[in-house]
Amino acid sequence: MVANPGRGDRRRGVGTMDDFETTKGVDPIESFEDMGLKEDVLRGLYEYGYEKPSAIQQRAIMPILQGRDVIAQAQSGTGKTSMIALSVCQVVDTSSREVQALILSPTRELASQTDKTIQAIGSHANVQAHACIGGKSLGEDIRKLEHGVHVVSGTPGRVYDMIKRRSLGTRAINLLILDESDEMLSRGFKEQIYDVYRYLPPDIQVCLVSATLPHEILEMTSKFMTDPVKILVKRDELTFEGIKNFFISVEKEEWKFETLCDLYDTLIITKAVIFCNTKRKVDYISEKMRSSNFTVSSMHGDMPQKERDEIMNQFRTGESRVLITTDMFARGIDVDQVSLVINYDLPNNRELYIHRIGRSGRFGRKGVAINFVKNDEIKILRDIEQYYSTQIDELPKNIADLI
Repeated sequence: MVANPGRGDRRRGVGTMDDFETTKGVDPIESFEDMGLKEDVLRGLYEYGYEKPSAIQQRAIMPILQGRDVIAQAQSGTGKTSMIALSVCQVVDTSSREVQALILSPTRELASQTDKTIQAIGSHANVQAHACIGGKSLGEDIRKLEHGVHVVSGTPGRVYDMIKRRSLGTRAINLLILDESDEMLSRGFKEQIYDVYRYLPPDIQVCLVSATLPHEILEMTSKFMTDPVKILVKRDELTFEGIKNFFISVEKEEWKFETLCDLYDTLIITKAVIFCNTKRKVDYISEKMRSSNFTVSSMHGDMPQKERDEIMNQFRTGESRVLITTDMFARGIDVDQVSLVINYDLPNNRELYIHRIGRSGRFGRKGVAINFVKNDEIKILRDIEQYYSTQIDELPKNIADLI
């Protein structure tokens, strides 16, 4: 297989930065029936639990189905994963056994979730999908791909490995979707994405999907997208609708733990996710909570994949109700009934804030986010408020009534 590094040259730019707002003429389509979907895909969609398209689905699905390059930005929890799944189930030709759509995600969990959603929505249409992710058996990936699937949802490293091994054929791939694309095009993944991209056909359709798309990422899109339809929410429209945001002042780091213990009874009423900035702190707090006889589970990227899968499953089923984790969980992983998010540490950058609190209040549900703020962090909190044009008040006493 010969790579084709010069293939980006034909692509035109996407205009000046002033152009980055929703492309005019993209009319919302308010029902799935009006999108001209295959009967089998519609059936899978309804069985999956969708009745009507969310705002981003109303605007982005048709341009994707029409073969346009698309940049779709919408808040976490607004149905982006099912939008991706629905689109690929509609466009693949199931009479062929070749891979026709490739979805790349920054975390294994998100890639697996997308794969499961595609399998659910595509169940009646006979859409075959496979998750290519690190930490799982190489042999299983090779066997599945050589047997033939229509869609691959994966992480960049493993997907590239499968392409190099010639187990993942790329000649029939006509749709590339980068999920959580701000993360995908950041320094950590940029080289891997390029490695994969240069093996893909030159006229491939590209879609970027994310909750946040900083300017520098949008500027990069001119390298690999052609005249994309832009469905972008301006930052002041990235609302926290349905999510109440509060803070608790803690004078020093050690006091955060006591504060968390005080909140524990409130946490187990619901499902709660507690975010820390480092893996070490996740381990430290989890151990300390358990030694104080509190039941919690914890997850971060250094854990073996099998263990991560088990923890996610326990949390999804409600067997565990309090999950302590790093930002790896903030990206697109949907768990029903999470209605409380605690930022034990304020996030390292402003964009991450909306990804984290998007774990609660997903697609029309209510949620609460509580930030632990040390005296020297008030400025960071004010910066988040200003960035999102919102107000974060001190937590009232009646926290249990809010959830």
